[in-house]
Amino acid sequence: MLTRLLARLRQSWFPPSNPNRHKNPNTNPRDSVPVMLVADEPLQIAVVGCGIIGAILALGLINKNIKVTVYEQARSLREIGAGIAFTANARKCMSMIDERIVDCIATVATPNGDPKNPNNNMQFIDGYTHDPGDPDDISSKKLYKLFGGPKGFEGCHRAHFLEEIMKLMPNDVVRLSKRLHTLEDYGAGKVVLRFCDGTVAQADAGPVIGCDGIKSRVRELILGENNPASYPHYTHKVAYRGLVSMDEATARLGHYRAHNQHMYGGPNAHVLHFPVAKQNLMNVVAFLTDLNDWPLERSMSQPATKDEIAGAFADWGPTVRNVIDLLPIEMEKWGVFDSLDYPAPTYSRGRVCIAGDAAHASSPHHGAGAGIGVEDALALTVLVDTVQSSIRTRDVRKTLALQAAFAAFTAVRRERSQWLVQSSREACEIYEWNDCHCGSDMDKGYEEIKRRSHKIWYFDIEGMLKQLEQEYRHYLAR
Repeated sequence: MLTRLLARLRQSWFPPSNPNRHKNPNTNPRDSVPVMLVADEPLQIAVVGCGIIGAILALGLINKNIKVTVYEQARSLREIGAGIAFTANARKCMSMIDERIVDCIATVATPNGDPKNPNNNMQFIDGYTHDPGDPDDISSKKLYKLFGGPKGFEGCHRAHFLEEIMKLMPNDVVRLSKRLHTLEDYGAGKVVLRFCDGTVAQADAGPVIGCDGIKSRVRELILGENNPASYPHYTHKVAYRGLVSMDEATARLGHYRAHNQHMYGGPNAHVLHFPVAKQNLMNVVAFLTDLNDWPLERSMSQPATKDEIAGAFADWGPTVRNVIDLLPIEMEKWGVFDSLDYPAPTYSRGRVCIAGDAAHASSPHHGAGAGIGVEDALALTVLVDTVQSSIRTRDVRKTLALQAAFAAFTAVRRERSQWLVQSSREACEIYEWNDCHCGSDMDKGYEEIKRRSHKIWYFDIEGMLKQLEQEYRHYLAR
């Protein structure tokens, strides 16, 4: 059946018979067919953006002997944000891309709890309800524990993790200070990238994959600059972030509480803390509702002070008030943006594709945005390798194969990744007692967070790969 299908496809690619086509005995009969490939012509992939997902994808493609050039707009490699953690499922995807990536996590990660016997649970508790006369409002409360798998909550700093990944990258792959301006499809297998510095790059017969983050330029070019789906939008949540000395945190909160991740739920806000820097520091994040606007052109990170949030937690229990009091006077606040209000209807156009935050930027309330991006990287690595195999062994036109691969990527990855964007917003409502089903009932909240988390953590990776292959063949046959 596949042989007949490919025969029909080849028939459709060839032009009508021309009696003059063979006058030159040195001319290949297929030279007259536009965009037809020489069998040994390698794929050349342009990846826009060298954050965590772009770098992991590049390593995966390089391991498949695919030529990759990564274009990064910054003058030096950096990652915005602070802590990041990967569950066992995301680590498995990494190992399938490049086994060394998992070692990168181990090098910089901080175990949760006792390093000799790490706590692999996500923990949350009511941080609001308390007896005004009780200085210790937590010890008598129910602590909800949700098992995340082995090493599921070993956190690390994004920038430190990226530094380790880049140690694996060949020297000639990344081009810095390359802010993308336009993409131009010249046909005949050529996609031209024009940069804001006036330089031009050409992806010969190859695709462009945008991993350029939440403010993705590639997404704008795919969907249109006047399309609201081309941009992230403010969720009206602000994350206040600060680092606290672990010695000071332990003295105030006790050893277990300071050295283990905790989420404190309550009305219209929630607080999270976990150990970082090999347990020398405690990272604190306090989420508050903001009714004001946050224009997209404004930096997503702004300076803040502890006084801005102290009043919001004045009526909470003493434990949460102690956590807030530990924060430095000067800190940072981050506007939380995502793509829920205007989701991308597709992740590709022709031979241009977006992945990670560029495709489905999520709020951080599930802590899974990067993990879903790693799934994207695995999917694209496998698909592009399949394209490479197709054009070498089946005489398939490269342009057609690449378009089929990216269409398959959208078909398989869009539903799950867009679900995450929505569920992450809803998880925030659960933590902040605004969910219409759970309200302030922490038992119900726990069960709902558990159901959603398991959908993220226990993903059928092999099933995804099979579905990608099926969709690729489907689109190739159209």
